[in-house]
Amino acid sequence: MAKHSRHHSLSRSRQPLIAAAPAGVAAANQGRRPRGIKTRGAILQKAVNIASLEGLEGLTIGKLATSLKISKSGLFAHFGSKEDLQCAVVQEAGRIFVETVIRPAFEAHGLARLRSLCGNWLGYAEDKVFPGGCFFAAASLEFDDRPGKVRDLIVESLKRWLATLEQALRDAQNAGEIRKDVVARDFVFEIQSLALGANWASRLFRDDSAFRRIRRAILERIDQVTEPHARR
Repeated sequence: MAKHSRHHSLSRSRQPLIAAAPAGVAAANQGRRPRGIKTRGAILQKAVNIASLEGLEGLTIGKLATSLKISKSGLFAHFGSKEDLQCAVVQEAGRIFVETVIRPAFEAHGLARLRSLCGNWLGYAEDKVFPGGCFFAAASLEFDDRPGKVRDLIVESLKRWLATLEQALRDAQNAGEIRKDVVARDFVFEIQSLALGANWASRLFRDDSAFRRIRRAILERIDQVTEPHARR
């Protein structure tokens, strides 16, 4: 029974950043031949990298077509509009985030999973998985005041990420590893703010030590709320 419950919890949390595709994007995938899917994946990989450097608004079908040396009509076969392209890019960034940050952390449980999630997040940003740093840190600032499908997708993605961190903390509390008086939502807000601050300092000031310092600060903050018997 315990094994079944753990498997169920894992399956619910495995895709915290994968939101439902907008209608136009979902329709574009229906009936697509395998070669078309592979081509679309290559297009999105290039598009995500451009968007991480120049922003989602700076990503246009014309600019992407020029970069890939293909026709605009060829791109329109995959994405019917700029908004569809932007939504698809957010989803692709979410898929990469899950594979890089979240999925490896599920090899651990409780407190170890929480530490792994935080460490993976900082490593993903520091190692420039996206050339422009954390894709979602930049996209959230770019679209915070722009209503629409793209903003909704970014918001849903980040809510799922924060929920993943909160659940890891609660699991650690239930395992007796983190103090019961810690409010999960408040604590996650605190460590996420520290991580975003490191990304900001790294990008704006070109501070190569930002992630190292924030990694230490976050792990020390986690240790402060960890029960003595569970500390390293």
